[in-house]
Amino acid sequence: MTLNEIGSRARAVSRDLNSLGSREKNMGLEEAARGLLEGEDEILAANEEDCKRAEENGMSQGLLDRLKLTPARVQSMADGLLKVASLEDPVGEVISMKLRPNGLKIGQKRVPLGVIGMIYEARPNVTADAFGLCFKTGNAVILKGGSDAMESNKAIVRWIRRGLIRAGLPEDAVQLIEDTSRETTRELMRLNQYVDVLIPRGGAGLIRAVVENSTVPMIETGTGNCHIFVDESADFHMALDIIFNAKTQRIGVCNACESLVVHRRIASDFLPLLKKKLEEKQVEIRADEAARAIEPFFAAAEPEDWGREYLDYILSLKLVDSVDEAIQHINTYNTGHSEAIITSDYFNAQKFLDEVDAAAVYVNASTRFTDGEEFGFGAEIGISTQKLHARGPMGLKELTTTKYIIYGDGQIRS
Repeated sequence: MTLNEIGSRARAVSRDLNSLGSREKNMGLEEAARGLLEGEDEILAANEEDCKRAEENGMSQGLLDRLKLTPARVQSMADGLLKVASLEDPVGEVISMKLRPNGLKIGQKRVPLGVIGMIYEARPNVTADAFGLCFKTGNAVILKGGSDAMESNKAIVRWIRRGLIRAGLPEDAVQLIEDTSRETTRELMRLNQYVDVLIPRGGAGLIRAVVENSTVPMIETGTGNCHIFVDESADFHMALDIIFNAKTQRIGVCNACESLVVHRRIASDFLPLLKKKLEEKQVEIRADEAARAIEPFFAAAEPEDWGREYLDYILSLKLVDSVDEAIQHINTYNTGHSEAIITSDYFNAQKFLDEVDAAAVYVNASTRFTDGEEFGFGAEIGISTQKLHARGPMGLKELTTTKYIIYGDGQIRS
């Protein structure tokens, strides 16, 4: 099937989805979830094939973790669809209604975006999440996954579509582009006549390619150079636990901590404890000269380390003299994703919250919580690091737009 045929079918089905009620959409999600569980063996076998090929091609451990599916992760995908089904449907919500002096009633109502294109890398769970959120909001979705996860994605989409058929709903609500060539990806970026919004989800290279080449309106989901600043008043035990969690729980995710900033006044006491804690996972620390004077076994940081998303057991470390210097460093090198301060000082916490420019800013908590499910959205289609239309984890409301609805009783404009 050509890309134009896929786009045409998506446009046609989007009109049908726009007319579905919440009950019908929820039934489709429930049957899709059931389909994933019924197809678990086939999905896992396809994923094993992808993982084996990825290992042979030298894929990093962090990316392999993203690619790998287990029975628990298949169950999690199904549970995610059921959670989305249980959420309130934003489509049709009237968010304002005002009476004008001429008697016109002018309001705004939430409606689907239409057709959403998703370009993403080796994360098969995104396939189910993207379908679920788009379907709940009445959007058709065209999926363009990476070649590393193609067999997994094909199996997942196949079983989701079977679920939709069983529910008596249009299977073309979700379509997968199986051609993984760069030419097809670029063609999707320019499919304006069919695609209303394009959402890329992946590494810096993918995001940059879409930003530079897409003529379809896009929502930028950025990479995650996430920082944790350990203030001079920080509780050391809390700081170590949060850093360990944010860095090592899953290294291949965009909300993992990649950069650490520590107040110079506590460095001589804190850094030996940090070194010991992170040695449990063999985390390499790339530090500035001041930190290496305290812990000579730290590797020397290069200038490019301050802005790097490692997706590996590596962490950059810089010492600063104040919360102001920490904020300046973070705002210079961050990617607008998630930043955290560990502190007992209320005023420093508020200053950090007010002045750090990011989609999510934390006080005394791990950056790993920047996630649609953790925020109560059921799932997410991505984490937007831009500022227009959506910012942060994107759930159901972020996949809608509005239209004005006007009630009159014969008014004409003079």
